[in-house]
Amino acid sequence: QVQLVESGGGLVQPGGSLRLSCAASGTIFSANAMGWYRQTPGKERELVASISSGGITNYADPVKGRFTISRDNAKNTAYLQMNSLKPADTAVYYCNAVFIRAAYWGQGTQVTVSS
Repeated sequence: QVQLVESGGGLVQPGGSLRLSCAASGTIFSANAMGWYRQTPGKERELVASISSGGITNYADPVKGRFTISRDNAKNTAYLQMNSLKPADTAVYYCNAVFIRAAYWGQGTQVTVSS
């Protein structure tokens, strides 16, 4: 069993930056992929970014060039650096870890981009 805890969300002005962290209770070394998703009321949860065990990254078009996903296996932590934030980035952000036999989600952290 792996527990994921997100942190780093909050209120930021347009154009600002935030770094989200996802701390795992167990090792993420064997995770096939780590990902960040986001969800707004009335909409489905959508993929923001993912990173494979080999470090290959994938980004949703709206965040390309602004967000960077990374993982530190030694610290069992994944990160999402978000720059040039826009009001459209406002959402609850969730961390996800995919293993061979199971997938896990964090509880989410709120990101609000507003002046």
